[in-house]
Amino acid sequence: MTVHFIGAGPGAADLITVRGRDLLAACPVCLYAGSIVSPELLQYCPPDARIVDTAPLSLDEIEAEYRQAHAAGKDVARLHSGDLSVWSAVAEQIRRLEKLAIPYTLTPGVPSFAAAAAALGRELTIPEVAQSLVLTRVSGRASRMPPGETLSGFGKTGATLAIHLAIHAIADIVKELTPLYGADCPVAVVFRASWPEERVIRSTLGGIEAELAADPIERTALVLVGRGLAAEGFRESSLYDAYYQRRFRGRETP
Repeated sequence: MTVHFIGAGPGAADLITVRGRDLLAACPVCLYAGSIVSPELLQYCPPDARIVDTAPLSLDEIEAEYRQAHAAGKDVARLHSGDLSVWSAVAEQIRRLEKLAIPYTLTPGVPSFAAAAAALGRELTIPEVAQSLVLTRVSGRASRMPPGETLSGFGKTGATLAIHLAIHAIADIVKELTPLYGADCPVAVVFRASWPEERVIRSTLGGIEAELAADPIERTALVLVGRGLAAEGFRESSLYDAYYQRRFRGRETP
């Protein structure tokens, strides 16, 4: 048997990859993070599949599910929200599977920051305004941030920041970033991007606390900070410039 870790995407059932959907349909066992994965995705599971919500389970109990499926020779679809490459807690599960000599695969998913950008109708990299995107978070109960990874440290670069799992720390975000980006720097808070209850709040570092106080968001929101979020009048990139020659263009310049 094989454990297939699958990035479920940001929420909407049709934003899972085709590979992820097909693996769900082929696995007789499905473990999913019920607190953050849309139950609509379970429609892709076989009708007689064993479906386990791992939200109330410990890592030891999740491992027991893997052991049970391995003993029965049944493939497991393990659904995680967003993409597996960041904050998925896949690494600790993989470590245990390797100790048990249980095979596994990883299928990427649409990350939450990409869904948030779509909800905003914005590209996050703007020519000569913002060409870097930092995916980060703040310390929490699940795990602490390493000493060198701070909002102020990342903020000194001027890059666009996509701050995950941090809506509860909005006051700290404003305090740390305002001296670096300015009070007029655009901020966007996207709650449950791609879900039916999706909400978007656009503001500035100087105004976002008041906006959230008037219209609170408690969890599952992404905070985006950077000049590129509201950039206008920027120069166009040279990618499609008529004078820009590249090997795939294959035509003469005007």
